[in-house]
Amino acid sequence: MIRVFIGYDRAEAAAFNVLSHSIHTHASQPVSITPLMLSQLHNTFTRERDPLQSTDFSFSRFLVPYLCNYQGWAIFMDCDMIVKEDINKLWSLRDSRFAVQVVKHCHEPANQRKFLNHVQTRYQKKNWSSVMLFNCERCKALTPDYVNQASGLALHQFKWLGTDDLIGELPRRWNHLVGYDAANEDIALLHYTEGGPYFDEYQQCEYAEDWFAARDRMLFVAQGVRAAKLKKHKTDKHYSHDRHKTEAAYSLKGQ
Repeated sequence: MIRVFIGYDRAEAAAFNVLSHSIHTHASQPVSITPLMLSQLHNTFTRERDPLQSTDFSFSRFLVPYLCNYQGWAIFMDCDMIVKEDINKLWSLRDSRFAVQVVKHCHEPANQRKFLNHVQTRYQKKNWSSVMLFNCERCKALTPDYVNQASGLALHQFKWLGTDDLIGELPRRWNHLVGYDAANEDIALLHYTEGGPYFDEYQQCEYAEDWFAARDRMLFVAQGVRAAKLKKHKTDKHYSHDRHKTEAAYSLKGQ
């Protein structure tokens, strides 16, 4: 089972659902997706909101290893993304030499503000923590106490590891920064880091059509004749399965 945790923000509920659907529709293996919702973490995450944080999950993302009981592997993603390829390809990049694997951007945003007029902060390793492949057993420093008390820089610059040697590198295609990285065809994950096209002021951003197409696929419902055909197909399959079970039962009774 591929374990994925997605940051959830009340201001971007649509983003979470579209990203989740994009993961599932491309996946070749079973995927378990967990939203990091503060309403579900209130007994664990007690940190006061920082005036500089732009999302509800700015710091709660670092609870993922704890939520996995420091066992196995897990993926964390911001919600302002869509996946365009099989998540199993990212999962297959797990490397036990590292505690965490990320795309090592050299991201220096030019704008002073981003979505919803939040301050655009600048620091080394910016956006490294937006997609993380956690080797949970090697992230035991991320206790709830530490996550609740450590500085934002200590968390996002991975100072809890003690050394950068434990940070592995993922291919850039697994965290393409829309509006910053050069456009190309080899993109597995689009990250609308300045603001997703679900915000009015970003509806014309680069790769907006990809997000809207993903949203439309998520909202699909079969109607009319097509829906009836799909329902009949399912009914026929269940009828056939039940009939075989009944015949088998009668056969056993006759023995």
